[in-house]
Amino acid sequence: MPILATVKTLIVIGGGAAGFFGAINAAQMSPGLKVTILEKSSQLLGKVKVSGGGRCNVTHACFDPRELVTFYPRGERELLGPFNKFQPGDTIAWFAERGVELKIEGDGRMFPITNLSQTIIDCFLTEAKKFDVVVKTQTGINSLQKNGSQWEVTTTSGIFTTDYILMAAGSSNQIWELLKESGHEIVEPVPSLFTFNIDDSRIKNHPGISVPNAEVHFGKFFTSGPLLITHWGLSGPAILKMSALAAIEMNRLNYKTKITINWDGSLDKSSFEKLLRDKRQSDPKKLVLSSAFANMPLPLWKSLLSDIPSELKWADCNNERIAFIAESVTKCEFDLTGKSTFKEEFVTAGGIELKEIDFRTMESRVLSDLYFAGEVLNIDAVTGGFNFQAAWTTSWIAASAIAKKAGQIKSTRLIG
Repeated sequence: MPILATVKTLIVIGGGAAGFFGAINAAQMSPGLKVTILEKSSQLLGKVKVSGGGRCNVTHACFDPRELVTFYPRGERELLGPFNKFQPGDTIAWFAERGVELKIEGDGRMFPITNLSQTIIDCFLTEAKKFDVVVKTQTGINSLQKNGSQWEVTTTSGIFTTDYILMAAGSSNQIWELLKESGHEIVEPVPSLFTFNIDDSRIKNHPGISVPNAEVHFGKFFTSGPLLITHWGLSGPAILKMSALAAIEMNRLNYKTKITINWDGSLDKSSFEKLLRDKRQSDPKKLVLSSAFANMPLPLWKSLLSDIPSELKWADCNNERIAFIAESVTKCEFDLTGKSTFKEEFVTAGGIELKEIDFRTMESRVLSDLYFAGEVLNIDAVTGGFNFQAAWTTSWIAASAIAKKAGQIKSTRLIG
């Protein structure tokens, strides 16, 4: 009698971006592999749905791995190798092969041409069905146990045995605790990508006002880019970048600290003082408060300079006042009173200690046949599609490695 090949199984824990991408690719690469996604909630692909204001910021048009890794405050060194195997260009091609075209916006962010996150969700659901990926919702994980060559996964829906696990559970404290019990080290998670709460009269009455190129300074950290005044303080790309870079330090300070804003990153204090002295010569009779500089809207200019007399003309603006104006614009200090989540697109800094992962395969160095992808790892990025790219890359590498180990390989793009 012929000897029947043993069917290999993969359980993917987490029905989000990394989970679906890993499941689909593993099933496609190894047709004999039986793949099941377990999702704790009733909702699939929740972050995909809300990303980019419901448009889904799929990735970023940065195609040089060495440049790409610089957008990751945690994971920069570890992701260089993976990005040389699967980067934004590969993401674009992957979706294009499935009929989903992406477009590049002026700031480099990439979205489906439909401007609808549902396009990405539909693509994943269609591909999962095509490759017979089983999806079980409302199935929480109670325990993980390695028994010999197989894993035993105890869930709220029963017990599953499997050859391989792809852990793509995102920012789940429960999962991190289970992995900690299994021997993994967990870097304490803290929020990333948040806006700054600031109660200050200089910006309080100006929600909606923005500047195109501000600089934000906090301790050793520096960011630049568009900045937006909100009802609760400050937001915009420059602030979100800072929240990612300084996530751990700001958490340690309980989000009670000081930041410094230069409202026009093209000018420092010295060069701005020169600009003001030139203004004093060219427009001596013009009122100071009616002469907005530094690409700032006039209402913000007046608010920052509220201590300047309304009748003061440039001819009467002495060097001491010029220094004050330059300081107010280029070294504007604010007290943070807290943070607010950036829409629904929260990201966590922290997770599985990266030294415990083999980034050639995304397999655990602690427990065999356990793979990781996405935000469950201590990897996070600034806003702009970079967090999704890390999810696509790590899950593709994990899927490739699992398919190679499982055998019956179909894909010619496997790693190794």
